[in-house]
Amino acid sequence: MQTALCVLGAYLLGSVSFAIVLSRAFGMADPRSYGSGNPGATNVLRSGRKLVAALTLLGDGGKGWLAVWLASLVEPSAVPYAGVAAFLGHVFPVFHGFKGGKGVATAAGVLIGYDWILGLATAATWLVIAVFLRISSLAALVAAVFAPAYAFWAFGLQPVFPATTAIAVLLVWRHKDNIRRLLAGDESRIGKKSTPSPQDPSAGAR
Repeated sequence: MQTALCVLGAYLLGSVSFAIVLSRAFGMADPRSYGSGNPGATNVLRSGRKLVAALTLLGDGGKGWLAVWLASLVEPSAVPYAGVAAFLGHVFPVFHGFKGGKGVATAAGVLIGYDWILGLATAATWLVIAVFLRISSLAALVAAVFAPAYAFWAFGLQPVFPATTAIAVLLVWRHKDNIRRLLAGDESRIGKKSTPSPQDPSAGAR
């Protein structure tokens, strides 16, 4: 019962989309109305609002970490499953019609919750690719490929390894459209601004 409650609580926590919540709080356009249409920090950054993008990143990453941490207090054996549930909540949020983000920040938070070295190694992999190539999706894909290897190195065949692998596979699947654009050479770079759709009432304020 405690494991089930941990998983449900983690999913509900993951379902809070900080990109949408913060955009509304700051009077911005819905992040689903411009750029990639993805409610995540990278797309919020395309609006030019760096502070909101940073807060979105912290919020989405923080909820992944918090879900794992709370599970560790209630039922330590539920930790791997709570992490996957929080990630699924972000990708398929019950509060936003099951249409969520790609899950990169939330996955990072979950991995930090599992083990800070695992999270740091994965985040560092993302950062290296992002800094040098400035393509967020490519950085996420490379980090997703390396994350299970890091998890295996740190945990062997313990439950954290298959949990990390499941998150990585889902994250790659969520980037299938980005993979097509990468292969076509059409993928957007980090920081490129996008214009919100004209029907959005807040578009003119930008």
